Amino acid sequence: MEIRLSGVVNDSIVDGPGIRLTVFTQGCPHGCPGCHNMQTHDYHGGYAGDTDLILSALAENPLLDGVTLSGGEPLDQPLACKHIAQGAKKLGLNVWAYTGYLWEDVLEKGNPETLELLEQIDVLVDGPFQMNQRSLELLFCGSKNQRIIDVKNSLKTKNLVLWNKVE
Repeated sequence: MEIRLSGVVNDSIVDGPGIRLTVFTQGCPHGCPGCHNMQTHDYHGGYAGDTDLILSALAENPLLDGVTLSGGEPLDQPLACKHIAQGAKKLGLNVWAYTGYLWEDVLEKGNPETLELLEQIDVLVDGPFQMNQRSLELLFCGSKNQRIIDVKNSLKTKNLVLWNKVE
């Protein structure tokens, strides 16, 4: 399946716990001032990738703990990202994602494809990067407004549950 990419990093240690394959999707509507991935904002930038090649890279690296969907805005490519997440799950890997959208807004909008993607994600870091709340002391976040959400428990309980442990 085709996916618009900015790049893929096969050994990230900053995009979630452990060693991760991080998929940087291309295209983002948020335009957060100070974003460290400004090159990912243009929906026509980057390159066309293939989710099967990403899944092959996942399968070939026995050191990986998980995959992280980042951006750009991965929730804007829900079908391709769901394909990657499902493949990662089959390999026994955990799935993290970063979004500039707020959890509540994603649920309220109710896009079926995005909700199906959420069901495959273990942890979601939500909210736009805000330069005035930037902190280098945060674990897996860039600004204090962002939340690290335990997606499975949040969907199950229908209440926001924050992730608060290192896997």
